Amino acid sequence: MSLWNAVIVGLKEIWAHKFRSLLTMLGIILGVSSLIAMSALVTGMEKGAKESLIAVGGLQKMRVEVAPLPVDQRHLRDFATGVTLRDVYALQRSAPEILEVSPQMRLEPQPTLAANGKIYRTWMISGVWPVQLEMMEHTVEHGRMFTALDNELARNVCVIGDGVRDALWGSPEETGEPVIPIGREMTISGYPFTVVGMFQHYESEQERKTRELAEAEAAQLKAAGVTNSATGPKRSRGWGGSGRGGWSPFRMKNSTVYLPLNTAWLKLKAGLTNSPAEPKLSDMEIKVRDVAQLDLAMTQIRNVLMVTHRGIEDFSFRTQEDWAEQIGTFISNARLSGGIIAGISLLVGGIGIMNIMLASISERIREIGIRKAVGAGGLDIFTQIVVESTVIAVVGGLAGLATSIGLIRVITYVTPTDNAPIVTLTSMLLAFGASVLIGVLAGLFPAIKAARMNVIQSLRYD
Repeated sequence: MSLWNAVIVGLKEIWAHKFRSLLTMLGIILGVSSLIAMSALVTGMEKGAKESLIAVGGLQKMRVEVAPLPVDQRHLRDFATGVTLRDVYALQRSAPEILEVSPQMRLEPQPTLAANGKIYRTWMISGVWPVQLEMMEHTVEHGRMFTALDNELARNVCVIGDGVRDALWGSPEETGEPVIPIGREMTISGYPFTVVGMFQHYESEQERKTRELAEAEAAQLKAAGVTNSATGPKRSRGWGGSGRGGWSPFRMKNSTVYLPLNTAWLKLKAGLTNSPAEPKLSDMEIKVRDVAQLDLAMTQIRNVLMVTHRGIEDFSFRTQEDWAEQIGTFISNARLSGGIIAGISLLVGGIGIMNIMLASISERIREIGIRKAVGAGGLDIFTQIVVESTVIAVVGGLAGLATSIGLIRVITYVTPTDNAPIVTLTSMLLAFGASVLIGVLAGLFPAIKAARMNVIQSLRYD
């Protein structure tokens, strides 16, 4: 019997026992669909995590922040200076592997922003130098970033994210057209500030695609004469595709308010410290020249800070590389655990195929005996059984591919995430290939058993 004829016989067997074949293939279908769905969810999370990492400066960036003293230095607590501008100037002079240093002074507790009769609070309000614009990958869409002169003269100016604009002056959906608050006044903890710049709106790739799709649908409805405002496109505020809250770098950047560092210190924070001549920073954002030289840069930074802090180690490093490693570990663990679960489903499907093939052989003992009597060899019988089990697995695998799309949509609807699942060709080929392999392996034992049957005993079987 040719291979093609063996495939035809396998398909006829499936059709002759439809319900039994469906139950047999169910494990393969579930295994394939769950493997693809798991891979799509993890790929979506990985893409979102990488976008987040890039949005806050990439691997070149690190942060130096105040840290508790080591146990052996706790008796020097009164001499600890924290992170200061002196450290910034020292690093600019003595750490050649550093590209940029940006001091940051966060205003804590959260100050109150007020304008247009509305009040808003954000924890992303900081006094910084203009270089923070490049450090955090910000883009000023309207107006300008404040200058070094603004900082030197401690002018009451600020640059805001469009999320702050939405909260105080209204979002484009509420006002009908975007409000550009350049030149308008807002108060921060009661002090008047002039808005001189506004950053562009930040959103993930998935959010952008969702918004553009909604805009296209709204345009089609408008062209058709439908003017229901409920169908209009809704611009994401950087919270993820579901529109819920929660931390994300895009929401963080949209909610940012930057003031000149000297302004934040002299007009908003000086009264909160006993040392107004030495402003203490919340942290320093540092960008190194080369990610490959990150360890060398950290060594240089530590050496400089140990000198300026007179040997007191009251600072710590937080690198984006640590975050990237955590992301990589999480993604690997998610893939491994999901793969194991999907693999168990496929294994169960393989056991089902083996079971049904053994039952099929028991029903076809006399047929096998007749085929051997008229000249069929053991290899012919072996090939026929393996091909039939493989056909069952192939049909189940194809059904699993189709089912996986529906499963992903159900998961996305029931448990929406900020990062939409991404189905890849690799995951589909891997899942389908695994189902075919399971089918071949599941058919080996029944095929060997059938090939070894005695002709005489098979013909006498009733």
